[in-house]
Amino acid sequence: MGTLFFRKPLSMVFALTIVLSNCGGSPDATDSPEASSPAASSEQQALVFGLGGQPANLEPGNITDNNSIYVHEQIYDRLVHFEPGTTSPVPGLATEWSASEDGLTWTFTLREGVTFHDGTPFNAEAVRVNVERWWDPASPTGYRDAGRGYEIWPGLFGGFKGDEASSLVSLNVVDDYTIEFVLNQPFAAFPVAIGSGYFGIASPTAIEEAGPDYGTPGSTAVGTGPYVLDEWRSGDRVILSANPEYWDGAPAEEQLVVRFITDPSTRLAELRAGSIDFTVELAPDQLQEIEGDDNLEAVFRESFNVGYLGLNTGFEPLADVRVRKAIALAINRPEIVSAFWGELGVSDPHFLPPSMENFNANDLEVYPYDPEQAKQLLSEAGYADGFDLEMYYMPVSRPYFPTPKPIAEAFAADLSAIGINVSLQTKDWAVYIEDSKKPPGFQSFMLGWTGDYGDPDNFYYYHFGPGGTTDIGEWKSDRVIELLNQARAEDDQGSREQAYAEVDKILYDEVVRIPIVHSQPLLAQRTNIQGWNPSPLGSEPFNTVSKE
Repeated sequence: MGTLFFRKPLSMVFALTIVLSNCGGSPDATDSPEASSPAASSEQQALVFGLGGQPANLEPGNITDNNSIYVHEQIYDRLVHFEPGTTSPVPGLATEWSASEDGLTWTFTLREGVTFHDGTPFNAEAVRVNVERWWDPASPTGYRDAGRGYEIWPGLFGGFKGDEASSLVSLNVVDDYTIEFVLNQPFAAFPVAIGSGYFGIASPTAIEEAGPDYGTPGSTAVGTGPYVLDEWRSGDRVILSANPEYWDGAPAEEQLVVRFITDPSTRLAELRAGSIDFTVELAPDQLQEIEGDDNLEAVFRESFNVGYLGLNTGFEPLADVRVRKAIALAINRPEIVSAFWGELGVSDPHFLPPSMENFNANDLEVYPYDPEQAKQLLSEAGYADGFDLEMYYMPVSRPYFPTPKPIAEAFAADLSAIGINVSLQTKDWAVYIEDSKKPPGFQSFMLGWTGDYGDPDNFYYYHFGPGGTTDIGEWKSDRVIELLNQARAEDDQGSREQAYAEVDKILYDEVVRIPIVHSQPLLAQRTNIQGWNPSPLGSEPFNTVSKE
């Protein structure tokens, strides 16, 4: 199967009774001389982080990408945080939470004495305003008429207010520091789902004052987090200053600069030159260069992701499952993973990462590399002479696809051998994400997912649940949705494992999102950096990171 080993052991534990707790930003970041030159003198002593692309926006609930979440983590807090370096939930803006006996009502007790960066008090009313923006299409500060979509909300919670599939039925402010979420069925992972990186709590005052411009370059983004937004230079960097009144203690450094550097080789070159202090999403083949530099240290994030090739069933040839299986047989996944990830990648047949293997079907193997069988299936489907196929690859590095274009070229080369003529395409990152879900979508595309919380629900429900398949031609399996809803409400671990194993088998047979790799992301820092503890969830706050 071409399975490869990881450099660090995994340590995640998944259980329904222990509620544990991200993917793919925005216009291309710049690698221009201006972005690569030393920062202004006021920034030279700052902690400087190299990010693989620009955020889509700084508006909580209106993002789906890790580039955005990285910056959100510095500005905003969420109701639930996660213990550094793990998926274990710990108090954030909520100090405690509990479910009613029937599992339908979650009550959160909120932290007192916290204020937003603009001086607005944090309380239950602030939480209500934020949640209703995401959930309620009628929210006056949701600004949906200005293009706000909040697509992550139905992806994790079924639908918006008024939708039959909406997990959330009502939201009740009990008192200044108590809020209730009433659900339509038990959902044990709800606290960590609402605590995932998308759902930072923003100042209602700032939202109302900024209006539809909130969270965009030139506007504002106001949370309760460890850092305060000073400036967003579009295409270049975000500059933040420490929040000295942060409820969890002032950050270790007074200023944080987040640089947008799309190319992994440029990020590593800047790290070696000292113009950035730490960075993420480097290519696996850069490990030797890092280890050969006495001023650098390789850092590894625990693997908790999947990189996949999406096949849009709305495109006529791909509507035939025989064609989709032919593509799976034509791509030499083990060889590609070995070539591009080396020991930092795993090729297997499952959408879930290896740390969740107990939820997988046991009898599946990666579709073998078999071009002849692939040609036979194409012939049976009426495409003996092949067909033309557009394939989109991301313009930015992601944890699961650190070098998207050459990987896409390898896919195209394999598919050309069976007569499928691939035209490679890309778009600016924010447009890429938006257009992939806008009918008719892309014919085929590369994307991936890093888990938001430690439960199979997070990988499956967003990609295959209600409203989750617009990018693959509204493909739908009633049985998959039935199983996903059943597993959400189930309190027996064995029954959940059985349900998810059946989902795994159905998706394997249907071949709509082909799992290519589960990667262990390569990060790096200069040796004078202390206190960085990368999260399996794909991003983390930098308030504990210091520079000697």
